[in-house]
Amino acid sequence: MSEAPRKIVHIDMDAFYASVEQRDDPGLRGRPVVVAWKGKRSVVCAASYEARKFGVRSAMPAVTAERLCPEAVFVAPDFVRYNAVSLAVRGILERHTDLIEPLSLDEAYLDVTTNKTGLPTATLVAKAIRRHIWEELNLTASAGVAPNKFLAKIASDWRKPNGLFVIQPHEVQQFLLPLPVGRIPGVGRVTEARMAQAGIKTVGDIHATALAALELKFGSYALRLYELARGIDQSPVIANRVRKQISAEDTFPEDIPLDECDVHIRRLAEKVWSASKNNARGARTIVLKLKTKEFQSLTRSLTSNTPIPSCEALVDTTVILREKVDMGPEQFYRLVGVGLSNFQLDREEATDDGSSPISELIL
Repeated sequence: MSEAPRKIVHIDMDAFYASVEQRDDPGLRGRPVVVAWKGKRSVVCAASYEARKFGVRSAMPAVTAERLCPEAVFVAPDFVRYNAVSLAVRGILERHTDLIEPLSLDEAYLDVTTNKTGLPTATLVAKAIRRHIWEELNLTASAGVAPNKFLAKIASDWRKPNGLFVIQPHEVQQFLLPLPVGRIPGVGRVTEARMAQAGIKTVGDIHATALAALELKFGSYALRLYELARGIDQSPVIANRVRKQISAEDTFPEDIPLDECDVHIRRLAEKVWSASKNNARGARTIVLKLKTKEFQSLTRSLTSNTPIPSCEALVDTTVILREKVDMGPEQFYRLVGVGLSNFQLDREEATDDGSSPISELIL
């Protein structure tokens, strides 16, 4: 006897960072907003929908965004504020279920097969969540409702921004088969090109291909393709996924010599210590990351027998690790990062004041 379909909701905040900026500054509303530091090294953190009309997208170089949209308003990111808003959204989600799997600051999966509010359908849960986000935070969110995570994530993007799309169990094949293969997670441009050479352009084409034939072309990924083309995704919603490292990094506007990295290393170490709630989980390993101007990545680490005791110890140790980098005074660097790992506690507990643990500083 097969199990009853699960009820999965994927919530995705619309242009999250940019929307927060437009909400908090009325002068930005209706204007193309790009959340990024200006400069040749900076990348776009987020773009408002007004900016997206010009082709501006997250993760593109800021100089490209400026070229595409000369009228864009650049706003420096404020992650402390975005985290606070994300926590407020998380509070709304928790009214409906404890089975919440955050993916980033602005999106999460929810398993509402059984929900706290007694609403009879996942669609009503999604509608309630979107309504509360708007009424309480003056922000919009899109939602996808489906029998599994794979389909719910596709659905949430279907009517963006500020939309809701539902895929009922009996509608899965009708919805899936016409989709281009690029809609499948893990199918990037390279794989999509390989599929096109094999005559596979839609999910329906995958569905019509025998598993053995897929295995010849795509190896171990073939079974996943075969199942997704049939709407099969058994992956559960995993609540409170624990991070294995707490870290922070900076890319410099200009390349700098090693001795000038100290001030950045100290600041990042203090930031990581604060983010770790004074090392509440008992990290024993400190990691220093450097990237040269030639994009060569270097790491230095130190593991103690006991947890790092203080912010001062973390700062001092990262500086010592910096001294272990010996590539000569002529070497310049473009990035530095500091991290804590090797935690004694495998859980991220809530703090005494009721605030969420580090892994929950995301939606």
